[in-house]
Amino acid sequence: MQAVTDIGKLIVCTPGICGGRPRIDGSRITVQYVVNEIKSGITPEEILEDKPYLTLASIYTALAYYYANKEALDTEFAAYNEECRHLEVEYRKAN
Repeated sequence: MQAVTDIGKLIVCTPGICGGRPRIDGSRITVQYVVNEIKSGITPEEILEDKPYLTLASIYTALAYYYANKEALDTEFAAYNEECRHLEVEYRKAN
């Protein structure tokens, strides 16, 4: 009999790894990355083709985690994107 996977352990937040953002356990693939890929039209199967060390279960769990925490994560994603835009502007000014 195949072992049962506790999906509650597939998404982790670890200080110092990926800025402490939620990610797929055992990888540096964040929930935000998975959501962005899906929103851009990439399928979970295509993500798996590009990242074969993941599983479909982990990709779908990342999506479930997002939808279970959508409001908070949308706020977090927006702040992260704004920080990236700010850093890009600062970098361009310096060069």
